[in-house]
Amino acid sequence: MPRPPKWRRISSWPGALFFKPRAVPLSRLAINVITMDEYEALRLADVEGLDQARAAEMMGVSRATFGRILECAHRKVAEALVMGKAIQIEGGNYRIDGIAVFSCVDCGRTWSVPSGGGRPSGCPNCGSKNFSRTPYQPVPPVTGAPRVRPGMGPGRRRRGWRGGRRP
Repeated sequence: MPRPPKWRRISSWPGALFFKPRAVPLSRLAINVITMDEYEALRLADVEGLDQARAAEMMGVSRATFGRILECAHRKVAEALVMGKAIQIEGGNYRIDGIAVFSCVDCGRTWSVPSGGGRPSGCPNCGSKNFSRTPYQPVPPVTGAPRVRPGMGPGRRRRGWRGGRRP
């Protein structure tokens, strides 16, 4: 069983989620996708000027992991600039610091408020007092890869792609 992914701490949303070269239609551009943790690594190391140890501590990862995240982000941004690609910021395993997320038991609505402001008086949708704080979990990135059932991969117990059927 693989190790569960570790959530990276992000301080805030980026100002823009998409960048592209000027005067080039998007339909003719390739897109480089930068995850939210790569964006945060670029912000901390290059904009804030923090050393990798301090930046890694702020993101909640090891220094070596921070270095790998930053290297990947630098590569993607450099490729986009040199080859004239668009940059899209989305996805990754992250949670945003400073946001408290609540969920209403009665109507099922989920909403967020800044942390430290106290508990809301009621659900903004139905006014119910029957709600609780939930851990923030962003929407997982959508991938085009099909989901593989356990035991159906190639070479599992000599079954190959047939899923147990013999020729």
